[in-house]
Amino acid sequence: MPRLTAAFKDIEGGWIAAWIEEIPGVVTQGRTMDEARENLRDALEMVMEANRQISADLSPEREEAFAAA
Repeated sequence: MPRLTAAFKDIEGGWIAAWIEEIPGVVTQGRTMDEARENLRDALEMVMEANRQISADLSPEREEAFAAA
């Protein structure tokens, strides 16, 4: 399984910004490093689930397009 790069940066107000460099949209923040990590895992799960749903929603259209070709 490919490894992903989690990036963390201290930002204003004592927050820590966090994101996954390889997957657009996986961005969050936390007051502590532990909170930022936990929120990042949650954000990754949400983006992956949304991408699965989008893919599932598009699958019938793809099948029709291939059948017509």
